[in-house]
Amino acid sequence: MSWLIRTSLELRLLVIILAIVLVVVGIRNSDSVPLDVFPEFAPPLVEIQTEAPGISTEDVESLITVPIENAVNGIPFVQTVRSKSVLGLSSVRMIFEPGTDLLVARQLVQERLALAQATLPLVARPPVILPPLSSLSRCLKIGLWSDTKSQMEMTTLTKWTIRPRLMGIAGVANVAVWGEKDPQLQVVVDPVRLNNHGISLDALLQTVRDATAVGSGGFVDTPNQRLALRHVPAVYTPDQLGEIPIRTGISRSVTNRIVGSALAANGSPLRIRDVAEVRFDFAPPIGDAIINNRPGLLLIVEKQPWANTLEVTRLVEKAMLDLKPAMGGVQYDTTIFRPATFIERSLANLSHSMLVGCVLVIVVLVLFLFDWRCALISATAIPLSLIAAMLVLYYRGGTINTMVLAGLVIALGEVVDDAIIDVENIMRRLRLNAIAEHPRSAFAVVFDASMEVRSAVVYATIIVVLAFMPVFFLTGLAGAFFKP
Repeated sequence: MSWLIRTSLELRLLVIILAIVLVVVGIRNSDSVPLDVFPEFAPPLVEIQTEAPGISTEDVESLITVPIENAVNGIPFVQTVRSKSVLGLSSVRMIFEPGTDLLVARQLVQERLALAQATLPLVARPPVILPPLSSLSRCLKIGLWSDTKSQMEMTTLTKWTIRPRLMGIAGVANVAVWGEKDPQLQVVVDPVRLNNHGISLDALLQTVRDATAVGSGGFVDTPNQRLALRHVPAVYTPDQLGEIPIRTGISRSVTNRIVGSALAANGSPLRIRDVAEVRFDFAPPIGDAIINNRPGLLLIVEKQPWANTLEVTRLVEKAMLDLKPAMGGVQYDTTIFRPATFIERSLANLSHSMLVGCVLVIVVLVLFLFDWRCALISATAIPLSLIAAMLVLYYRGGTINTMVLAGLVIALGEVVDDAIIDVENIMRRLRLNAIAEHPRSAFAVVFDASMEVRSAVVYATIIVVLAFMPVFFLTGLAGAFFKP
């Protein structure tokens, strides 16, 4: 310990320069330090979801969930595989060992999933690996409402304008929409009329598919160029779809099949509107959203594990402000759920505590030592200590969160205490040396005075550190919270 103090005193100019460099580097990197409400307490997680519309829970379990579980079993670093099967949906979650690279884990799952996809029933849609999310994935909730637009119109605006813009922001993993009512052409079949005309449901379905299908128009070759032909759909409105004649197949043999149009009783072609109601409506909603006591949409912005909550929130709010001229009569509110507010208040509290600590140190030292230079030296220990701690967290890939801020505030007391003890003893020894019969050099006095209290300060600091040592051995959720 003595060599460190002696070297610092001998190279005091270098120490001052290094302190200035530390402050400059800390200020420059302050905007790059990730900020979050809590530390990342959940282990790496990969979730696979597979939709199978209309399939019962038992069939989903046996035909989809079990084959996917068998395929992903044995993936390296997997601790637990959990699954859930409900009507029309299978969910398989894999929890990996702490410290596993999430991108590597997703790659391993994707390789196994590609092999399992061929064994799934045709009615199942392709399995989807959900985007990586943080433990507290929801970083912002945005409410949309309007006095002039319907929920279907707001859904169209959200689907084609708002959501693509928000998904393009760095750090945003997903934007879920609650209360959406996606407009669609619906053919509501009347079973009685369908039976009276002798039309099968398959014939009606095939007619609707053919009328709404988007196909290629081919091309035309000219002496100079090839011209692509565009197939323009004949259906854009419910009335247009209702006028489409229903096509039926009349089988003469296995290999000879004549397709014709069904006829009504008067001999005219039977149209879709004769056996069904064609309308412009929305699919049955799964959930709904009430914003400011009226139906609306709720946008849930989810962030990636490595994203900065405060930065993502501010970028999303800026994007919504930029989109406001294109939203017409749609209003929005970004304060429904905003964890960034808690982070901002925590940072403000830390800044306030640091300022109060510096002022109290200066006041105490000025009142008892009557030397403003000593007060200034002791006060600089507070920002230098905080900046050094934040830089260590930054280069280790940690985040500044509630637990870290609480620890830094507690540590301020220890920093202030050590600074006051050291400076007060040095000043006392300098005064005694000034009235001594044979004064010693200031260098020797400062060195001896610092060494005189060094063991007491070091032992006191070690005792405080030992008091917190059990925290490093905590496991589970508590360990994930307190270790940072």
